[in-house]
Amino acid sequence: MSFSAKSLDFIFENYMNDSKAWFNDHKEDYKKYVTEPFAEVVNGLTETMVEIDSSLICDPKKLSRLYRDARYAKGKSIFRDYVWYTFSRPRDESGAQLGFYFSISPNGFDYGCGFYSASSAAMENYRRLILEGDKSFKAALEAYRAQNVFTLYGDLYKRNRYPEESPEKQDWLNRKNIGLSCESKDFDMLFSDKLIGKLAADFNVITPVYHFYLEADKSKS
Repeated sequence: MSFSAKSLDFIFENYMNDSKAWFNDHKEDYKKYVTEPFAEVVNGLTETMVEIDSSLICDPKKLSRLYRDARYAKGKSIFRDYVWYTFSRPRDESGAQLGFYFSISPNGFDYGCGFYSASSAAMENYRRLILEGDKSFKAALEAYRAQNVFTLYGDLYKRNRYPEESPEKQDWLNRKNIGLSCESKDFDMLFSDKLIGKLAADFNVITPVYHFYLEADKSKS
């Protein structure tokens, strides 16, 4: 089944109630309106994701939890107001994770690709490949220029570390973390049976960027 307004209503109401008792009383709604549509998306995208990288995990059971880890929830709501799935390689020993993601919230949906907690070694190689004009970066840059869906994300250093490089390269080089993201409020698309096709097509477009990130991660040793 597809996502619907009820999917977002559940996430919002659960977040506002912020109660495990309320959540337990509405578990069937959670299953019907959130986990089942997510499973449909994950299963529908599996063939595409495996073609991009056969090491990506495509398992609906790996859906994010709505509730926060109690160790990090002090002063925060028990429950989150968003749910996501990450098509990723297994975490490495440092906890870094590389992959694609799709997330929904009452505000809409977002998706993209990048690193979670990229290691310093991977980031050093990421910048080295850019500065050396590696073919993987050239392919990534060409793919990025050719689309208008995704934008670069990642916190920027306060000081420009590469003033001698072009503004375009500076935008890639001066980031503490890296990725591409698209934020959308197209609820008609989110609630449509065209969503999986849209995500598959857009993920394919930025595959060269993912492969560039993968090259940086593989070269870190």
